[in-house]
Amino acid sequence: MRFISEFSKETLSKIGYYVYLYSDPDTKEPFYVGKGKGNRVFNHLKDIGNNKKANKIQELEKEGKKPLIEILAHGLDEENALKIEAAAIDLIGINNLTNEQRGHHSSTYGRVEVSNLNARYSVEHISRLDIDENVILIRINQNYRNDLKVNELYDVTRGIWAVDINRAKTMKYAFAVYYGLVVEVYSIATWFPAGTTYSYRIDKVEGKFAKRYEFVGNIAPEEIRNKYINKNVSSLFKSGNQNPIMYIEKT
Repeated sequence: MRFISEFSKETLSKIGYYVYLYSDPDTKEPFYVGKGKGNRVFNHLKDIGNNKKANKIQELEKEGKKPLIEILAHGLDEENALKIEAAAIDLIGINNLTNEQRGHHSSTYGRVEVSNLNARYSVEHISRLDIDENVILIRINQNYRNDLKVNELYDVTRGIWAVDINRAKTMKYAFAVYYGLVVEVYSIATWFPAGTTYSYRIDKVEGKFAKRYEFVGNIAPEEIRNKYINKNVSSLFKSGNQNPIMYIEKT
């Protein structure tokens, strides 16, 4: 196998957008997934920055080796390249790669359990009248991933929020809402100042917690979860409203 550092003009004229892999030449295990066009795939060989991908390539260079570079798919337009990149990252697992973030549109088009996908496109919309309990709706659009573990979903839902604490304390349940879809329901035990309870999250920044709160609780009883999970509540949020918090007060 001959190592190359650029495509021929003929190749460039035919391959369009593509998705590529960088792998360890010995184990054949991928360590980076990317998308691009032209000679983008080779640019990483010149990266002298201090990041996991560049460090891996530099380590191979010190051993007199070159990364195995493969094209996973080609002849694509940019939108499909983005989707395939996201799917490949989700399949391999971001923790097994040197990628700093998951693929574009990954939360929308990436790896997802079949019942969740079905619910996303054939959802039942509910209104305030369909909700019988005091509920706080929490939009987690920025932090949600389809592969979140149970404890991770709990942590990104319960904090860190600028809530009306007196009002929040009257809420019995919390809905984790991702782009209008209820993905989990929690029973709220109580609220604490943000940052004062144990969390798996690693995005805690000094000074971020001023006048913010987090709740502790448990996954709601099954009859409550069955009533609300995979239901669409997007109509409850006014168009243009960016506030991630909404209160439904029934008592």
